[in-house]
Amino acid sequence: MLRGRWRATGSALLRLTVVWAVSTLTMLVLAGGLPDFRLQSGDDDSITQIGLAAAWGAGAFGLLGALVWPLLVRALLLVPALVLGLLVFFLNGSLLLLALRLVPDGRGEAAPETAVVVAAVMSAVASATSTALAVRDDEAYRRRLYRLADRRRRGQRRAAGPGAARTAPGMLFLQLDGVGYEVLRAAAADGLMPTVAGWLDHGHRLTSWRTDWSSQTGASQLGILHGSNFDVPAFRWYEKETGEVMVCNRPTSAAELQLRAIERTRDGGLLTLDGASRGNLFSGGADQLALVLSVSARRGRANRSRAGYFAYFRDPANAVRTALSFVAEVCREIGQSVRARLRGDLPRVARAGLYPLIRAFATVVERDVVVAAVIGDMLAGRAAVYADLVAYDEVAHHSGPAGRDTRQVLARLDRSLALLSRVAEHAPREYRIVLLSDHGQSPGETFLGKYGLTLKDLVRAGCGLPVSRRAGRTHSGAEARAAVLAALHRPVEEEEEARPGPDPVVLPSGNLGLISFPAMAGRATRERIERAHPALLTTLASHPGIGFLLVDGEVLGPGGAVARLAVPGEAEELLAPFGPGAAEAVRRSDAFPHVADIMVNSAYDPATGEVHAFEEQIGSHGGLGGEQGRPFLMWPAVLSDPGPDLVGAEAVHDVLRGWLREADGPQVPLQDPRPEAATGGSFPSAEAPVQDENH
Repeated sequence: MLRGRWRATGSALLRLTVVWAVSTLTMLVLAGGLPDFRLQSGDDDSITQIGLAAAWGAGAFGLLGALVWPLLVRALLLVPALVLGLLVFFLNGSLLLLALRLVPDGRGEAAPETAVVVAAVMSAVASATSTALAVRDDEAYRRRLYRLADRRRRGQRRAAGPGAARTAPGMLFLQLDGVGYEVLRAAAADGLMPTVAGWLDHGHRLTSWRTDWSSQTGASQLGILHGSNFDVPAFRWYEKETGEVMVCNRPTSAAELQLRAIERTRDGGLLTLDGASRGNLFSGGADQLALVLSVSARRGRANRSRAGYFAYFRDPANAVRTALSFVAEVCREIGQSVRARLRGDLPRVARAGLYPLIRAFATVVERDVVVAAVIGDMLAGRAAVYADLVAYDEVAHHSGPAGRDTRQVLARLDRSLALLSRVAEHAPREYRIVLLSDHGQSPGETFLGKYGLTLKDLVRAGCGLPVSRRAGRTHSGAEARAAVLAALHRPVEEEEEARPGPDPVVLPSGNLGLISFPAMAGRATRERIERAHPALLTTLASHPGIGFLLVDGEVLGPGGAVARLAVPGEAEELLAPFGPGAAEAVRRSDAFPHVADIMVNSAYDPATGEVHAFEEQIGSHGGLGGEQGRPFLMWPAVLSDPGPDLVGAEAVHDVLRGWLREADGPQVPLQDPRPEAATGGSFPSAEAPVQDENH
């Protein structure tokens, strides 16, 4: 054992020496190539003196990074997270300037802007060297994980006392946001996701489940994590009694929805005890939170969710690696967008403005922070972890569910799954890994692109109100956009949503639209709507881009078709093209207190699977029609089969809770729900970095 420790220590010292040497060489090369960076006090300095100055500077820079960097990041914890990511380069440059001041005889000197470049290059090279050495020394990597896991096991045994029972298996729930059942099957079969394919070949089982009418993350994840998504009719909706618009990815709305679900179920959620929630809209009752939207609106110490950024970015290598990957992803998106335009790909939506930054945040920053948090949770031996990886959903909205861009994202997600699987092998307890999605995505040209006007324009025309001669565009409601705004401490709501006026309020939710009349108290009946706006319902129902309307218990279809939900069979016949269970999903939403006066579902073509989103999305979800309503659930065979007909997010919650009980999980109802409880959690050390394998 002693020999093994000496071997491990020697190996660590050797790797440290190699990284130091490579950093020294990098500094020498940069000093020779950059005009405002020097490592000599005069022209008569020998090569030895310059080399020693480089070694001194590289060593001082590395030491300051290890000692000072965590303190800097913690001091800036309340700075918006995305701003913190951009400050990485400048903070690193400041540390380099300080390191150069420590070089003897004043040999080190650099202009501030040059110091930023030198620091970024040196951090990237050091990180790459360290990662390469770790990859080539698999035994060293395993030994590190084994030591961490063994140390935690011993601590748990001491805490439990003699004769304690064996630690029950933990549960890791990984949500691949927006990945539909057929998309996952195809990706596994084509070799695009070899980790998923390997799990299916060695004991995992796969099934699809049906979402509620509101096939979007807010409704699905609230139901999955908290057991109730009652009265969540869409992604956004208008509540007449308060005059406010609820938006699922708005922090204040997410907090309110979570509180309502807890009050309705009298239960804290799926992750009540010893649980962790990572990258989700809702906490699930977990104490350990990182990037959870429902608590992100809080300021100061009451919000520990943003501590996830500190836990990740306190390692300067992580910070620089993620920052460089962020820049590379922005460039990748710009290149893919230009190529799509040059090829004349259709359908196509605008991908300029801030979108490249939003995409990079979802596919790089959120991924890296969430994966790092999950690694820390497993090494800490937490009983239940639920994490959401949003990359595919964000890219599919703008590139299409089955495009070349989304295939690349699926491949990178699979590599993240592979990393988590390897870490799970060394965790202090066995982990049963469950993959699932909250919804799928349906392709199709936008309503605006197909017909030249928005749903709001059509509604105003049907009400006899003036319509803008220039069709406006509707902002996408993708989750990543809200995450970026929350990271910047900016409000999520658009101006129009925040202050609805006396005119009809028209809100899009993928291919589902909601129309409310603030001047009509309570839910408007068909008769009241027709008296106030005689042409509106006919205008909407007869439009070729609209599949059906729901108005106070009645479904209105093309050609004057009417089906009453209270009459068995009528709605089933009218809604049959939208797939099995469509009538029941509409019937459930009709009973919601905050269902809109008019619910509008776009047309759906069963032959192509296409819908028409009322937002600027060529891959959409939110209503009925196609793959958006067919997410997947994938579980290890050791767990019980959930059954063939899994309908609704609440049913998925019951399945996951049952699996926790099978694993002797700790979930019990909360007598005193406290959604504000949150701590930062623990993350892996720099010795086991989260790697971006694409850059």
